This record gives sequence, structure tokens and C-alpha cells, in this order.
Amino acid sequence: MPDPKTYLFDLPAAGRPAPFAIPEVLYPGVQDYWAGSTSLRRFDPILGIEAVVIHATAGGSSAGAMSVMQAGTASFHWLVPDENESQHGNIVWACAPESRAAWHVGNDKSHPRVNGGAKRVNHWSLGIEVVNSQVAAPFSSWQVEVTARIVRYCWAKYPNLKTIVSHAALDPARRPDPGMSFDWNRFRQLVISPPGTESVSSMIGGVTPMGKLAPTDVRTCCTG
Repeated sequence: MPDPKTYLFDLPAAGRPAPFAIPEVLYPGVQDYWAGSTSLRRFDPILGIEAVVIHATAGGSSAGAMSVMQAGTASFHWLVPDENESQHGNIVWACAPESRAAWHVGNDKSHPRVNGGAKRVNHWSLGIEVVNSQVAAPFSSWQVEVTARIVRYCWAKYPNLKTIVSHAALDPARRPDPGMSFDWNRFRQLVISPPGTESVSSMIGGVTPMGKLAPTDVRTCCTG
């Protein structure tokens, strides 16, 4: 039987995807609650991201999940709608800004295989919440697929992202999510080796990557 406390894998050294967009839309009115449900990161908001944490809501609606952000008791960067919601199959909700620390893991929680066992996970991670009751409720194929797609988006964007981990692995005494019904093996496969390739805009298709640019001796006045 699957054990969510063991849900953890490291991204391979090779295979980082090219940048691409995800189907995200800001949850209506969420900006008004960022100040009371997120924090400034203690680490660089790009170079400091080391992990993505996978959660499930233990409730059956996006509105129920968002009520905790409204109350200022928890937050997350993305919310994946349930199959009985009209957004399912189309969009995910963007909730907390990626540049800020969302409150999705207890400050005293850690795992020895994740960022060297460091605590204050929220400051060096991103959180994905999937709407699911976790009570004999299967996750839809799309929920697993789009969660993997968000992780691949993060992998493309954050150069030091290394580990994908469940909430249960970080907080095994209190949290079971995303739960046994979340197909972690399929999810991992979709992250590391998806069946297709993400579409990249034709506008950037012929651009020379940074690592292959010719050196320059141009001097500027604006070094930080």
C-alpha cells in the first residue's frame, strides 16, 4: 500500500525543460489577502528555491481551500481544482506570489533528504495544493498531470530546485497529504519524462542560449 510519508524524489541533473507557461489564473480577489497570509522570503526568491511540496486540501472545493488564505492561517502558490469544479481540466488557480513565502509547512518541520534537513521550509520552497477530500476520493488524471506540469514549470524556472516532496514526508506525525490515492509513481514519471514536450513560443525558438553567447567587452555603469 502506498505510503505518502515516503513520497519524495530528486530531480535528475539532466533533463531540465525549456521555459513554458502553465494555465494559471489569479484566484479572484486573492491579492487583497497576500499581506496577511504570506511573508518575505529569507532567501533569494529565484536562486533560493530548493523544493516543491505537494499537498491535498482534505476538502472538496477550491473555495474551501481559499478560505484559509482569507483567514490568514495558511497559503500556497497554486491550487488545482477538483473534477466537480468548472475550472477542472482548464486552469489552475495562482494564489500566493511565487516571490513570497507561502505558509504551507510548519516552520519546525524538515526532512533529512530535503535541503540538508533545513527547517523553515516555506522560505525555500513552493507549495501546490490539490483539491481532494483524501477520504476514498480518487484524484483525476488531469489533477495529477497538471500538478506535474506545474513542477516542470518550476524546474525550468528555478536553477537550484532539487527535490519534490509530499507534505506527509515533511510532517509525518500530523499530515497525510497528498494521501494514498495520489498516484505518486505516475506523477514522478510525468515530471521526469513526460509523454510529450511543452510548447515553446516560436518567438524564442531561434534565440541563442545564454551559455552559447559570444563574450563581450562592453563596459556598463550598472553592475549591482
